[in-house]
Amino acid sequence: MKTLESLVRTFVETHPKDAANALEQVEQDEAIKVLDRLPSRLNGLVLERLTPQKAGSILEGLEPSRAQELLAGMSPRQASLVLQYLEPSRREEALAGLPGAKARELRELMLYPPETAGGMMEPRVASIPMDINVQSAIGLLRKAPRQTLFYLYVTDQDGKLAGVLNMRNLLLASPRDTIDSLMSHEIMSVPATMDRQEVLTLIRRHRFLALPVVDADGRLIGVIKHDEALRAGEEEAFEDLQKMVGAGGDERALSPVYTVVKRRLPWLYVNLVTAFAAAAVVGVFEGVIQKVTALAVLLPIVSGQGGNTGAQALAVVMRGLALREILTGSAKRVIMKEAMAGLLNGIAVAVATSAAVWVWSRNVGITLVIGLAMIVNMVVAGLSGAAIPIVLRALNRDPAQSSSIFLTTVTDVVGFAAFLGFAAAFMPLLVG
Repeated sequence: MKTLESLVRTFVETHPKDAANALEQVEQDEAIKVLDRLPSRLNGLVLERLTPQKAGSILEGLEPSRAQELLAGMSPRQASLVLQYLEPSRREEALAGLPGAKARELRELMLYPPETAGGMMEPRVASIPMDINVQSAIGLLRKAPRQTLFYLYVTDQDGKLAGVLNMRNLLLASPRDTIDSLMSHEIMSVPATMDRQEVLTLIRRHRFLALPVVDADGRLIGVIKHDEALRAGEEEAFEDLQKMVGAGGDERALSPVYTVVKRRLPWLYVNLVTAFAAAAVVGVFEGVIQKVTALAVLLPIVSGQGGNTGAQALAVVMRGLALREILTGSAKRVIMKEAMAGLLNGIAVAVATSAAVWVWSRNVGITLVIGLAMIVNMVVAGLSGAAIPIVLRALNRDPAQSSSIFLTTVTDVVGFAAFLGFAAAFMPLLVG
């Protein structure tokens, strides 16, 4: 048994990320048993790498004193994220048992939602005052906690961000040189309330290794590192993908069934309503279908092509919005471009579809109807796929939130109405 425990400890110490991934796969009770067999130092290594949801679930099952011990060993940022997944009473209980300075730091971090710069930042950032010399600055850095330094941020006497200095220039400078004379006064920072997407865009565009975060008064309060930005970018992409189909953005593969149902069911009801709307359109033309039953066979072709066209436009526009490529002035141009692409693709697909339908039916009316309906539906699908996320963004709504559900409704309703409407208009050709 001791040999097994020794192997587990060695594995956790050398591969903490893999250990965390393994722990994600087990139930709460089993995860707690594993952590109980590890020393506090190794617990901290694993908990730092767990998703906040999983870490919060584990802490919920621990005694308050044990939970406080583990929280105290986490980085402030991870601890603040984990606390948000605890029940309010447990959260306050955990904070009350922490040292005053640590508790205050965590409470301040919890003021910032995870999707903001404040929620992404690491609050413990190396900074030096601008009115000291190089020798004094190096002395301060030697006393500071060990951390990877990409840049040294310089502050004035009020703690406001004044400039930035790279380590190379600091080490090569004369000990008597002042920091003010060496630092760069041109520095980009972001407010703690900035949206995560905007932060990611800045980091990608300027290829920053780190980005300082300031409060409303310009005081330096944290830094967003490149690896955190990469992680946040991946998380944002997966969240948007889940939201587009009506799943919760924070849902995970091993989320509890109750949580899954709670997140998904409202949008399934929305989808049900929109499905009835599409069915109602078909019901209006019930008499047309009774006269030409072949129309029922071809309905899925029209709606399916419209859905694919809309999904293509939606994916491109969502990316453009995420990367800030689509601004207010260019939104109309983007929508019209997608509508035009839908028209040209619609004509090409309509020709191929009409040829296939002619070979199958030998009916000029059905061939003409499906060709026209295909063009109309693909134009509307392209326009809708671009317009839906842009309109949602203009209304200050999340454009990823179930865009595909609304898009499917539009393409189904328009596709069915166009196809059956043209069929009703050209009925003499269909039955002649």
